[in-house]
Amino acid sequence: MSIFHLALRNLLHRPWTTALSLILAALGTGLISLILLLNWQLEQQFDRHLAGIDLVVGAKGSPLQLMMSSMYHISSPTGNVPVAGVKPFLNPAHPYIEIAVPLSLGDSYRGRRIVGTRQAFLDLYQAELAQGEMWTQPMEVVAGATAARELGLKIGDSFRSSHGLIEDDDLTHRDAPEFWVTGILKPSGTVADLILLTPAESLWAVHDTHSHEGEEHGKEHVYDVTAPLGDYADRSITSVLIRFRGNSITALNMQRSINENTEMQAVTPTIQLAELYATMGQGEKILRQLGYVVVGVSVLSIFIGLYSSLDRRRGELALLRSLGAGPPKLFGLLVLEGTVTAVAGAVLGLLVSHAGLAIIARYFAENYRYDFRTLVFLPEEWWLLAGALVVGLVAAAVPAYRASRTDVHKTLAG
Repeated sequence: MSIFHLALRNLLHRPWTTALSLILAALGTGLISLILLLNWQLEQQFDRHLAGIDLVVGAKGSPLQLMMSSMYHISSPTGNVPVAGVKPFLNPAHPYIEIAVPLSLGDSYRGRRIVGTRQAFLDLYQAELAQGEMWTQPMEVVAGATAARELGLKIGDSFRSSHGLIEDDDLTHRDAPEFWVTGILKPSGTVADLILLTPAESLWAVHDTHSHEGEEHGKEHVYDVTAPLGDYADRSITSVLIRFRGNSITALNMQRSINENTEMQAVTPTIQLAELYATMGQGEKILRQLGYVVVGVSVLSIFIGLYSSLDRRRGELALLRSLGAGPPKLFGLLVLEGTVTAVAGAVLGLLVSHAGLAIIARYFAENYRYDFRTLVFLPEEWWLLAGALVVGLVAAAVPAYRASRTDVHKTLAG
C-alpha cells in the first residue's frame, strides 16, 4: 500500500474530524474566492461600459443614480431635462465635445430597457450591425445581441413597450404604436448588447398617446429621425453622454459650470466609480478578513485533528517503524494527511464559490439584465490552492515531527 493510500485510509477512519477540517477549509477558501470573483466581474462590467465617457448630464438627483441609469441601465432615471437645456452640448461643432449622445429612458420590453437615442450611440460603443439595417423612422428598433437572443427577437418582429423596467402586463402601452425590429447588433461586450435601441422620437410617439401637460390626449405628431434633436426644443430627454476633445481647462470646468449655473447636474463617471469601489471595498475588506479567520480556524482544526489522533495511533506508527518505515516516511505520512485535507477543502471551496457565482449571475440576469461569466478561473485562485498547500504543511508540521520520533520498542512493549 502506498503512503498516499495509507493517508487517505487514515483520514476516512476519522470521518467527523476530517469532515470538519474540510468544511472549514472550504468555507475560508470559498469566501475569499467568491469575493475575488465578484470584484473581478463587477470591475469588468463597470470598466467595460465606460466607453470613454467623460460626463453625464441629466436631471438633478443622485449622481450615482444618474450614472447607473444612463450608462449601465440598472437603475431608474433621476428625471428628464428639456432638450432646449442640453441643445448646446448636442452641437456637432462644439469646440470641446467630441461626441454627445442623447438618451431617452423610461420604457422597456419584457425587462429589457428601450433606449431612445441617435446613431452616434453605436459609435460611442463601437457597435456594428450583424443583420438588418438601422432605423429610418420612429418605432423602428435595433436590438442588442444579448437582448435579441434572450427575447427571441428577429428582423420584422413587433412588440409594445411597457412603462418602467418591471415585467407587468398592466404597464404595457396597449394604445401606443408597436415597435418593429429592423436590425440586430453584433456582440460587442458592452452595454449595447443588453438593450433595445430606437430613435428618441419613438418614445415621444408612445407617450403622445397619453395626456401631456398642455396637449390634447391622442394628438399626433410627425417626427423626422434625421433632424437634429435640438430642433425639438419643446421636448425632453433623460440625459446626455459626453466625451471631450482632449482635456482642456474649459472641458474640465464644464461639470462645475453645469452644476452651479443650471437646473441640471453633470456627473463624472470615473469619480462616481471610484467612490463606489471605495464603498464596496469596505465590505470586501471585512468579508476577506472573515475568510482569513476561517482559514486560520481550519489550520487549527487540522492541527488538533492530527495531534489528538497520535495517541490513538501510537501502535500503528510503531508497527510501521518496525516494518521498515523510517522517521522521514512517518513525517511524510502525517504531512500528506494535512495537505490532502487542506487542498481538498480548498478545491471544494472553489467549486462552491463558482456555484455561488452562478446563482448570483442568475440573480443579476433576472433583476438587472447583466451577464456574468461563470466559467472563469482567476490567477489568484491558483494562489489560493498554493496557500492551501502551505496551510496543510503548517498544520501538520508539529504532529508529523512528533510521529517521526515514535519510540518503537517502548510503544510495542508497553
